[in-house]
Amino acid sequence: MSEKYSSVEQQVSYGIGRQMGEQLASQPFDVDVNAVLDGVSASLKGEPPAIEKKILEQAFNQINQRIQAKQSEQGTVQAADGERFLAENASRDGITTTASGLQYEILTAGEGAKPTSASTVKTHYHGTLIDGTVFDSSVDRGEPAEFPVNGVIAGWTEALQLMAVGSKWRLYLPYQLAYGEGGAGGAIGPYAALVFDVELLEILS
Repeated sequence: MSEKYSSVEQQVSYGIGRQMGEQLASQPFDVDVNAVLDGVSASLKGEPPAIEKKILEQAFNQINQRIQAKQSEQGTVQAADGERFLAENASRDGITTTASGLQYEILTAGEGAKPTSASTVKTHYHGTLIDGTVFDSSVDRGEPAEFPVNGVIAGWTEALQLMAVGSKWRLYLPYQLAYGEGGAGGAIGPYAALVFDVELLEILS
């Protein structure tokens, strides 16, 4: 243990600083460390702000506008990449495209019952971006997932009702049938087309 932070108060204070640093490091702009330290110090000491409230509000608005513009640009690129990928994929042998835009490829044809929208199912799945980056996988975790058919993204809800128990399909989802314009967390960006290997293990109810 560092002698520099020997007291409980110092250790907790350091921990707070680390948490703040991690949050600030994730900001989509260059954070000025010295300005941050000045702001923290002034606030703790009860000193008046060095920047007028109106100017601060204008600065925050400018940064937000820059972030939104960058996200919009990235979303446009990602949407175009997804559309191009799906257009090329649709021409491959073994690919079926439904009216909604869902594409699927039958890896294993099951012979069991098919769930309905009211069913709860058990599946194994492996989800990737179109570049192959894995963002979620029950297969990797070694634990199947259970969920209601009507409680998942639209592409899954549609596909599961077409699958028989014992089937394993590869799904190719346009962003409209996945997480849409907003994406999901840091792993799935806005307008992202997704690929899932889905194995329907059981209909639970």
